[in-house]
Amino acid sequence: MASLLEKIVSGGQTGVDRAALDAARQAGVPCGGWVPKGRKAEDGVIADIYPVDECGLGGFEERTRLNVRDSDATLILVMGRPPEDFEDGTQLTVQWAEALSMPYLIVDLDQPVDAQGIAEWLGGSMFRVLNVAGPRESSSPGIYTAASDFLRQVLAVIPPRS
Repeated sequence: MASLLEKIVSGGQTGVDRAALDAARQAGVPCGGWVPKGRKAEDGVIADIYPVDECGLGGFEERTRLNVRDSDATLILVMGRPPEDFEDGTQLTVQWAEALSMPYLIVDLDQPVDAQGIAEWLGGSMFRVLNVAGPRESSSPGIYTAASDFLRQVLAVIPPRS
């Protein structure tokens, strides 16, 4: 399947956001996204190795809105709980996707997941910029590793646009 995927974006937070940036970098897919002013994350300042842009005045909520707005679709990764059970930006991501009428897909990594099916969703809809979001590591311990493994599988079957 020829991919149209050109870029993966996220908000740079620990957990799913950081896993998305790392998986993209490892696969050679351009990455970026909006992060809060000061490059803030729960583990301190987001490292310079991540090519992200700081929001002007906004914090985490503005970062979430901009990443949803500037993407063609959003992939939300969770483990065992629906987005509304998280008190971080996960629930907010769903709210912004719905408010902006942007397509999104929620994947529970505690359930059997078909990477090929996700790749077909991405390729079949011709999404070029994908926002990847989900809980921070402190809200869902182990989510970074689970999301990294899953995203590597997806990117292996849907290579970046050549």
